[in-house]
Amino acid sequence: MKTTFHDVPLETAPGRVFNPRPTTEALVDAALERIDGIPMRIADVGTGSGAIAVALAVKKPNVEIWATDTNADAVELARANAKRLGVADRVHVLHGDLLEPLPGPVDLVVANLPYLPDSAHDSRYDDEPEDAIYAPGDGLDPYRRLLNACREGKLLTGGRIILQYQGAPYAADCWQLEDLRAELENAA
Repeated sequence: MKTTFHDVPLETAPGRVFNPRPTTEALVDAALERIDGIPMRIADVGTGSGAIAVALAVKKPNVEIWATDTNADAVELARANAKRLGVADRVHVLHGDLLEPLPGPVDLVVANLPYLPDSAHDSRYDDEPEDAIYAPGDGLDPYRRLLNACREGKLLTGGRIILQYQGAPYAADCWQLEDLRAELENAA
């Protein structure tokens, strides 16, 4: 199937890979504002179809992006979308958890990770892969682990993280990670 995300035509794989949503375009807008002509190394964590990574690469030729996902179907689809749109030389799609596969630290981390508790069922997502929607416990573990990885050197000093949580982007500089973590905890 096909969809358009942030004016970029993408292939999708319903049922195998999370379908990009219009609400995630706000995350791309926040990242584009941050990039604003500056060459950057970016991580797109939980890339799915590659929608965020590919949209950023198409719109900002001065960025290099490492897109990660634990879902092998997502990795394959994101690679195909990057290749089809001519940005595969700057969108490196890697199979792995969060920031672990990255070759080094980045300037910007963007992520739209699962956040619903695995005990909560939401029928709006019945046609989506469960691991793209639901996370153990209170649902925030992927975000906690991502923030820890950023703090432990995967995000450059002065870097920024932009997360989508419950449909809204949250942005923070690396020195604000504890505040962002507290904000996510309070939102749960």
